[in-house]
Amino acid sequence: MNLPEVIQDLVKAQNNFDSSAFADCFSETAIVFDEGKNYTSKTEIKNWIEKSSKEYNTAMKPLEFEGDAEKGNLKAEVSGTFPGSPIILTYNLTFKGKLIESLEIN
Repeated sequence: MNLPEVIQDLVKAQNNFDSSAFADCFSETAIVFDEGKNYTSKTEIKNWIEKSSKEYNTAMKPLEFEGDAEKGNLKAEVSGTFPGSPIILTYNLTFKGKLIESLEIN
């Protein structure tokens, strides 16, 4: 599977529980939408993924990616210590340059 570099970095950061590296995959104006909440800065994104990783010990395995330099959809198997694990999630992304500008997790 041919993943954009920023998605490869995001998956690596998630699986290494590196919230700083995860947040570095996003632009300064990025927005993440997950479980009914918006996270609107790199600091909020870092805090969100750090809390989520600690609480659920989550790991991500990419299954398929469709997209281009502006937007994409990643399907990934996400496992951890949450009910129903593992689950398949869709990550709807838009890009700004080589960084993620928005991420909506479904």
